[in-house]
Amino acid sequence: MLTIDLRGKVILVTGGGTGLGRAMTETFVKCGAQVVICGRRQEVLEKTASEIGPAVHPIPCDVRSYESVEAMMQRIMAQLGRLDAVVNNAAGNFLAASETLSPKGFRAVVDIVLMGTFHTSRWAGAYWIENSLPGHILNIVTTYTETGCAFVLPSAAAKAGVQALTLSLAYEWAPYNIRVNAIAPGPFPTEGAWSRLMPGQDFEKIYLQRLPTKRYGRPEELGALAAFLLSDLAPYLTGAVIPIDGAEHLQGAMFNYLAQVADRETLKAAFAAMRDATHRS
Repeated sequence: MLTIDLRGKVILVTGGGTGLGRAMTETFVKCGAQVVICGRRQEVLEKTASEIGPAVHPIPCDVRSYESVEAMMQRIMAQLGRLDAVVNNAAGNFLAASETLSPKGFRAVVDIVLMGTFHTSRWAGAYWIENSLPGHILNIVTTYTETGCAFVLPSAAAKAGVQALTLSLAYEWAPYNIRVNAIAPGPFPTEGAWSRLMPGQDFEKIYLQRLPTKRYGRPEELGALAAFLLSDLAPYLTGAVIPIDGAEHLQGAMFNYLAQVADRETLKAAFAAMRDATHRS
């Protein structure tokens, strides 16, 4: 029976302290990898590392800044001596009617998602090429990169950019033995992120009934897919964008249903209440 073996590999997971980033980190560690997790909140990173174990190495980093990414990468090399893969998972998202979006809100998501992915990919790719090393970049996108999606305009635009980056680099860097792939998760509820994307229990009931599988994804399912892609079981797999959503994307973009079940003013009020709750927490 084939098993996923990541022993000897050093993997960087951006946004690895919480949510799906943490879930992937846990799977990578179970498969034998050393995992560096980064994010802006050092206390969160250290808590996650202490709970998972010594194979997790927390390094604070703001992926929006190339200088911060470069400093983190230098620390990885100094502490662990190598880097085999980068998982670009750090993201931001929130629900908003697009006519109410501020430039600052739009830019906040794009800087984390698109610029952050570019910064880590640029550093790692240049390092691998300069040192004639193989490598793998795994980007976390979304199922609405090709269709767009109502009420999450910054995320849709930024993730579409990441998907284009994935496909562009996969072809350009294939001669260097650098693989570049993406996973497009559907609904995987995680603490914090899910509360910013679901206006309330009534909406969630409607949403859940729309899912072909009538259930959400489980974190370990995403972790298993990510681990497979980073392993030596998939050496010929590059330039792929793999949805993992129980076929949800086949019925249309994830949040478009909101426009079908509530009027515009009701939605705006719900989105505003969600923002207020987030600021209070």
